[in-house]
Amino acid sequence: MLHFISALQSVLAAFFGVQSEQKRQSDFKQRSPLLVILIAVALFIIFVVAIYAVVAMVLNT
Repeated sequence: MLHFISALQSVLAAFFGVQSEQKRQSDFKQRSPLLVILIAVALFIIFVVAIYAVVAMVLNT
């Protein structure tokens, strides 16, 4: 579970553009890139759905 939380923190930092190159390299050395990619794809889908929901709600009111 600790690896998942650490990977989630890394992906969120990368989404906001505050991930350092050194941290990114250490992430891929310490854990599976597949986990980071899966978390990134899931967060991207959640982000797109959230934006769609907000736009749909605003246009309906």
